[in-house]
Amino acid sequence: MACVVYSSGSVKPLVLSLTFLVCAAHEARTQEAIYLVRHAERADSSADAKLSAEGEARAVRLAQWLKTANITHIYTTDLKRTIQTAMPFAAASRIAPQQSPAADTYAIVGRVHGLGAHDRALVVGHSNTIPELIRHFGVATPVVIGDNEYDNIFVVVPRKDAEPVLLRFKY
Repeated sequence: MACVVYSSGSVKPLVLSLTFLVCAAHEARTQEAIYLVRHAERADSSADAKLSAEGEARAVRLAQWLKTANITHIYTTDLKRTIQTAMPFAAASRIAPQQSPAADTYAIVGRVHGLGAHDRALVVGHSNTIPELIRHFGVATPVVIGDNEYDNIFVVVPRKDAEPVLLRFKY
């Protein structure tokens, strides 16, 4: 059974680290943690929309929230809105995002599964791909992201010999 923790407040990554210690007492089987977020607000409904001004501001807030999370890799889809959501954090952390086609969740899963034991990944996807990715990372608890939800941070913490821990925060 998964350890699922939800937080609606502004929780700093330090608190998140403490939660890891409580919920994930087992040694991680691969990477330390996978942070998954949906892209920020879009400027329009076109297929490859850029972020709106509100979305750009949210991307900056995401970068601030993640600044002490010790992320080592960033993965996005090839669409402008995911790339732009990741850019403030990528610039601050000096990590170049790796892109995959939006429809190819297996490419992201393969890259994340190939990470080392001390790596942490940020994955920026879409309302339909983030729940799918969470399932591929071993979490059985269903995740639903509403059409107007842009403020979730999901964290999957792999565990040896147990289902991963799923944490959900708002930012």
